[in-house]
Amino acid sequence: MISIAIIGSGNVAQHFISAFKKAENIDLVQVYARKIESASHLFDSNKIVTELSDLKEADVYIIAVSDNAIATVSSQISFENKLVVHTSGSMAMNDLDSKNRKGVFYPLQTFSKNKLVDFSQIPICIEAQNVDDYLMLEAVAKSISKVIYPINSEQRKALHVAAVFVNNFVNHLYQIGAAICEENKIPFAILKPLIQETAHKIMLLSPNEAQTGPAKREDWQTIAAHLQFLKNENQHNIYQLLTQSILNNGKKL
Repeated sequence: MISIAIIGSGNVAQHFISAFKKAENIDLVQVYARKIESASHLFDSNKIVTELSDLKEADVYIIAVSDNAIATVSSQISFENKLVVHTSGSMAMNDLDSKNRKGVFYPLQTFSKNKLVDFSQIPICIEAQNVDDYLMLEAVAKSISKVIYPINSEQRKALHVAAVFVNNFVNHLYQIGAAICEENKIPFAILKPLIQETAHKIMLLSPNEAQTGPAKREDWQTIAAHLQFLKNENQHNIYQLLTQSILNNGKKL
């Protein structure tokens, strides 16, 4: 049985709490939260602490806080030579305080508090300073997920940038599409089958093979008509930039 303490109570921490409570061979011994009520709906309030000094000994401490708080929180853990990991995609393993053994336990997924996820399908990217700690994190990861990757800090930085493109930026484009629909009294729901088919297609084809549209076809007449239609300067600029990027990509092939 591997004992775990989770430090944090935000989106990622809450999903980890739910997942580890159900995991075999994992003993979730404690949760740190600044306010007990932020995690008490998920975990026994008697095992929630609001002071880092009240943390009990555990095999692994998982820090799931904002990136700018990771270094401070890790420095305030009173134990030494324990395995302490963070869950950030953009922070290096060495950003953790050196008095403890360092690692990373990064779930590559977008999390919202009120949206359940199937953790068994979420890639867990792990890194550690030595083989034994890596094997410990691998066992912890396998308790909740079927998809485990060894990813070092430089690779994770690249992965996080790629994830921003395929997730955050794509969702912003959904927002723009929804705004255009709303302005023209069109229900956004009419686009959802297209969104689903595009997402499904990328599971079967490479992004290059899946690319369609006027820029891919070099349909200048349609591109010009779209740009003329877009009166919003931000939308116009984004359309123009992405069109040029698709065109440039085609020239490289």
